[in-house]
Amino acid sequence: MAQPRVSATDPDWSRETPVGVWDPGRKLIRTLRAYQAAKNPLVRFWWRQVHRFWSLVAQADIPLETQIGGGVWLPHPNGVVIHPAAIIGPNCLIFQQVTIGVAEGAHAPVIGGHVDIGAGAKIIGGVRIGDHAVIGANAVVTRDVPADSVARGNPARAFPRKSLPEAV
Repeated sequence: MAQPRVSATDPDWSRETPVGVWDPGRKLIRTLRAYQAAKNPLVRFWWRQVHRFWSLVAQADIPLETQIGGGVWLPHPNGVVIHPAAIIGPNCLIFQQVTIGVAEGAHAPVIGGHVDIGAGAKIIGGVRIGDHAVIGANAVVTRDVPADSVARGNPARAFPRKSLPEAV
């Protein structure tokens, strides 16, 4: 029986709930949520310090201003770098060593809902990644990726999920 498809629009907040005391990816995301929700300057100061701690532990650079949709999951957050102007949709999965950044003079990437980004992938410039897309490990994405596609390679080429070429 096929599993139900994860939503690209409705956040699954359970994906962000820390499991146990040591869960750096989820704890880092929790600091972002708490900081952005806080109105009191002292509370914001507190969450900024906690964010610094978890950023150091995870060796991740995710600024507090980054727009990240609910339900994002960073199972191994080490080495993740996200530009503060990037927009990430709900229920995305981001593995280790991923860079989401800008090229000189370009806008930041916009990533749709339920996008899986493989380890070491680089998404650079004002690209748009469609809902339910998959970015392969170590792919270098410099062009738009349509919804329900798989992008792989350097430079990345997008293929519809059902028509991937056979491995060579």
